[in-house]
Order: sequence, then C-alpha cells, then structure tokens
Amino acid sequence: MAAVHAVRSPTTHLHGGISVNLSPSNRNPSAVIRFGRGSSKQNRLASVLSASSLREGDGHGRDSSLRAVEVKKILEDSPLLPKPLSSNQLAETVSNGSRVRVAYQGVRGAYSESAAEKAYPNCEAVPCEEFDTAFEAVERWLVDRAVLPIENSLGGSIHRNYDLLLRHNLHIVGEVKLAVRHCLLANHGVKLEDLRRVLSHPQALAQCENTLTRLGLVREAVDDTAGAAKQIAFEDLSDAAAVASAKAAEIYGLNIVAEDIQDDTDNVTRFLMLAREPIIPGTNRLFKTSIVFSLEEGPGVLFKALAVFALRQINLTKIESRPLRQNPLRASGGLKYFDYLFYVDFEASMADEVAQNALRHLEEFATFLRVLGSYPVDTTML
Repeated sequence: MAAVHAVRSPTTHLHGGISVNLSPSNRNPSAVIRFGRGSSKQNRLASVLSASSLREGDGHGRDSSLRAVEVKKILEDSPLLPKPLSSNQLAETVSNGSRVRVAYQGVRGAYSESAAEKAYPNCEAVPCEEFDTAFEAVERWLVDRAVLPIENSLGGSIHRNYDLLLRHNLHIVGEVKLAVRHCLLANHGVKLEDLRRVLSHPQALAQCENTLTRLGLVREAVDDTAGAAKQIAFEDLSDAAAVASAKAAEIYGLNIVAEDIQDDTDNVTRFLMLAREPIIPGTNRLFKTSIVFSLEEGPGVLFKALAVFALRQINLTKIESRPLRQNPLRASGGLKYFDYLFYVDFEASMADEVAQNALRHLEEFATFLRVLGSYPVDTTML
C-alpha cells in the first residue's frame, strides 16, 4: 500500500563538533577514584573531595557552600560522565565499536536512560538536552537509535514527541514500558524534617502530589528528574530534595530519604524505539502498528475512519489528536473549524492482510495518511 508522507519542515543548519569535555555527575569520592590514576584532573578531584570530607569534621575549613562551589568547579572540568548533546553540537562522529548507540533525553540517571538500557542491553546510552536533539542525532547518523517517552499511565501523552514524529522521518521499530518508582533524594546528613522544598520534572511532581502535600514541601519544576538530583548535589542544598530514581541517587551521591513516593503504584511510562529504517513486520508474535492521518470536515467522518478497524475486528489501543500546524483553522460553510491530525495505534501487523485492507479503506477518504511503524508489542511491565 502506498502511503502519503508529510513534507518535512526545513531544519536549521547545525554546525560545530561534539565536545570532548564531559560533564560532572558524581560527588562520591570512591566512585571517582575507581576511574583510575592516569589523569591529573582526576587525582586533583579525588584530593579535593577527600580534603573536603576531612574539613567537614574539623570545624576550621570553609563553609559548606564554598566547598560545594570548589567541588562543582573541579567536577565541571573532569571527564567522568557524558555531557548531554545540545543541538549546536550535532556533527559527524564515529560509533564506538560495535555497541549500539542509543540517544535519550536528559542526563545520567534519567528514567529515559533506564528505558534505553532495557530496550538495548549493553548499549552506549547517549544523553541529549532536548527531544529534538535525539531525533536529529539519529537522522545525522550520530547514533543508531533513540528511545523517547510517548505516554505515561498517570500523566498522559507527551505531545511534543507526537509532533516530532511527524516532523522527522524516523520509524518506530519497537516499544518499551518502564515502571516508574520515584524516590525522595537529599544530600547526606539532611533529614526529612529539614526539607522545605522539592525539585523535579512537573510530571514527577504531579505523580507524587499527595505525598509532597503531606510533607508540606514547596514544589519547584525543573527540566528533568535526574537534573534535579544533579542540582541538589552540585549546590549542596540542605533544605531541598529531588524526586528522581534510585539510580540518580547512586550517580550523584545522594541519600534516599523516602522510596516509592508516587501516589499510584501503577505508574508506567511507554517509550518508543526509533530508527532510520523500518523493521520488516512479522506475524510470529503480537505486533502493533502506529499511523497518523487527517480527514475532511463533516458529520460522521471520524466515525467512518475508526469503523475501518472495527469492521475487521482490529483493536485500537491509542488515539490522540494534535493540531495540524500548517493549517490549524479550516473554513467550511461560513464557519471556521480546528483542523486536526489523528494518531492511532492498533493491534495488528502490517504483514497481516486484514491490516493492509483497513488502511486501503482508510485511504479512500483520508486527506493524509502515514504509517509511523509496525513493531513488536512490549509485553513486560518492569
């Protein structure tokens, strides 16, 4: 079946090289020392951290804020963990051997990193500052795959990634579901009663609303959960905590004050696995197909579109509408209507004749149709 593809919007030309400077990410002296002895910066970092620990007990050193600034400065110059790619750093690079390079949004310790490692065990996870950067990294052959969130069982859809799926020409080649278990993280020595505020991504804060309200903590939104943990550690905050993963606590040397603080235990995020080329759909296991289409305005048009699946006993698992940005308003009969794209997931493989027939039927009255991917369903929930 021939599917009409959307015309991609022109992207800004990006230049510059990927920086070899790598970012700070660990305040734990033992973790730093494990990286070896060959680098003078690493030796200097270990010395500063050790000296800082000694000064904490003697009462004659600098105050904690000065220690935090000193340690942060050394960490920022130290090649320990990868710095997230930004859009102006996208340039040609060489893949690290045969390991699959997988882009994700966020910094080390993000839930997206765990999803990438679940989707591609033993991969080289590459952090990116923005969702757009992860898409472009795949398109420019900087990485092999991207793993990005598309919906959460409590927070709903991640609309930005729906829009980017249409803007870019990548294919969905799989999905992975990750159970999200939020922890309250603080610096060592900070007690629960010392806390006055909490930092995290807005969705994470919303998912822990009851717990945070009961604790009387003022909520402050930041870009991502692991970034919040990083900020707590680097600024050596004594009145603030972060809502993030246990992995983030380990990476940034924080203490887990409370575990499983989410309001609902069934907190699951679904991630999409994206690649430059589609996979060949099969019939040997449960498959899901994702499409996007638009329709003319008129009574019963959406009903007819969904009926092509119902008539063939095809189960729909997701439907999402997004504004058609090129033409958000449509005039009809003297009135103006909002114009929408419809994203639909259904349980069938494009190798199945019944799915092919359904899309042929949909093509008869859809003004636009694109298959985003046909891929195996993730039946795990860990």
